[in-house]
Amino acid sequence: MFKPNELKKIVNASRLAGLWHMLVGYRGIYVLATLSVGFAAVFNTAFYYLLRYFTDQVLGKSEMQSKLPFIGVGFLVLALFQGGFTFLGGRWSAAAAEGVTVRLRDYLYDHIQRLSFAYHDKTPTGELIQRVTSDVDALRRFYAEQAIGFGRISLLFLINFIAIFTLNSRLALYSVILIPFVLLSSIVFFRKITIRYEAFQEQEARLSTTLQENLSGVRVVKAFARQAYEEEKFETENIERFRRGKQLLLMHAIYWPSTDVLVGVQLLVGWWIGANLAIDGTITLGTYLAYVGLLGWIIWPIRQLGRLIVQMSVGLVSYGRVVDIIKENRETLDRGEYEPTGPLRGELRFENVCFAYEDGTPVLQDISFVVNPGESIALVGSTGSGKSSLVNLLPRFYKYDPGSIKLDGVELYHYPRHYLRQQIGIVQQEPFLFSRSIRDNITYGVGRQVTDEEVAEAATAAAVHDVILSFPKGYSTLVGERGVTLSGGQKQRLTIARTLLKDPRLLILDDATSSVDSETEAAIRDSLEQLMPGRTTFLIAHRIQTVMGADKILVLDHGRIVQYGTHEQLIGQPGTYKQIFDLQSKIEDELQEELALADG
Repeated sequence: MFKPNELKKIVNASRLAGLWHMLVGYRGIYVLATLSVGFAAVFNTAFYYLLRYFTDQVLGKSEMQSKLPFIGVGFLVLALFQGGFTFLGGRWSAAAAEGVTVRLRDYLYDHIQRLSFAYHDKTPTGELIQRVTSDVDALRRFYAEQAIGFGRISLLFLINFIAIFTLNSRLALYSVILIPFVLLSSIVFFRKITIRYEAFQEQEARLSTTLQENLSGVRVVKAFARQAYEEEKFETENIERFRRGKQLLLMHAIYWPSTDVLVGVQLLVGWWIGANLAIDGTITLGTYLAYVGLLGWIIWPIRQLGRLIVQMSVGLVSYGRVVDIIKENRETLDRGEYEPTGPLRGELRFENVCFAYEDGTPVLQDISFVVNPGESIALVGSTGSGKSSLVNLLPRFYKYDPGSIKLDGVELYHYPRHYLRQQIGIVQQEPFLFSRSIRDNITYGVGRQVTDEEVAEAATAAAVHDVILSFPKGYSTLVGERGVTLSGGQKQRLTIARTLLKDPRLLILDDATSSVDSETEAAIRDSLEQLMPGRTTFLIAHRIQTVMGADKILVLDHGRIVQYGTHEQLIGQPGTYKQIFDLQSKIEDELQEELALADG
């Protein structure tokens, strides 16, 4: 994991400086890798000096037979040293690259989990997956191939240019006439390709999001026979990805041939001038042969440098996309100003509470009410009236402002987040289960070692123990991705068992029975009755039958409390609650009549 001061340097630095800071802990081995490729370049250059010596001083001379074995051994030793240092450079750079990316992925995984709910509300899942996988892998390639390749090419050019200069200064100057034009074209294409690659990666993320949503909701797609619609939606995003990818490849197709022409011309110019100098006796044949070899190690590295500059744009874009996530502030699990010594009593006092999401549209306005310890309070209202937003303030998922929420007489902001969330149990409308065993799902988030007996007791209280035992592997049964191997009612009762085992003091039941049939709802309601006693409970429901037994009922409309009282009080006065009650009663009566006629 990165330390806070290291992250600060990464976030505040330029891209190249940030990439260097990201190497913390692996800089030594990366420097060794760079030195290794430097030594490899030196031995590569020495090869041509030995060739020059062999041509001018040995070839055709009387002592050639005696010196030839030593020359052969010399070529072999130089090749071995060059290959050995090249191997070490590649190995060490790869080790550093893998180390950095493993640490970076671990940090991003941890960091994303600790970002605020507001951030996850506005950021598509596919976008995050793309940045943690594809962009981090682009950074791995940057460290393992491109950055070390940049160092290798720079050293090859510098060492071989100096070598040519020592052979003949005039040749050295003629050998680099067109190199500024190669570099200039590389910089121009670098800027253009950077823009197009960033657009390509953004579209890739949208395509991943579309795929992820389709796979997650494949049962809904099949149930509504919407395969053709989903295929068309995916094809639209895929065609846009194809279009942007084609633009990116077009830039590459223009760049490489143009630089190849410049490089080819530079080689021809160098060979022609060198040949003329050898013909008129200005340089020896050995010098010319060495020059021809060394010229290739100047020109082609520069050509490759242009390629690397273009490829490095990919790594720099990915670095920026990764740092954008790192820059996001975590939802700090602060210690708070108040640290309770025991469990909560569960008294809550809302005073003129207001809340809005980031768009600034008010969701809750002037919410004021009191809940005594152990009471159950029901929230009723139409979709979008603010019921879920209200209960989401209790675990400090979002920040309310202005207003006051006091828990046991202490302002909610003074409690540490981690303490609040340990004390609050939530049963949601759409239960979520992990792709693990049933036991792992029930014990998830308990924060302590639990016995099999405790797990069985919680499952029994949630009326799901017998169902679990009916499976071949019992509590060791894997529930599948998102719990797809279980029915809706079974998943909901497993989440209730999980909440029972957690033993929270505050309980939030967010429309926990709306997505199941009446028989299953009755079974779940019985399970909830095992869960609610002695706990302060917030109950969100659309069915009046579910909330009738609550101690208090709040009726919300457009973020405001429009009615407040018990069931008996509210049905005795005109208003939203009575309208809902009368409408649902009428529907139930008509249904009973139809069932009676069907039986008759």
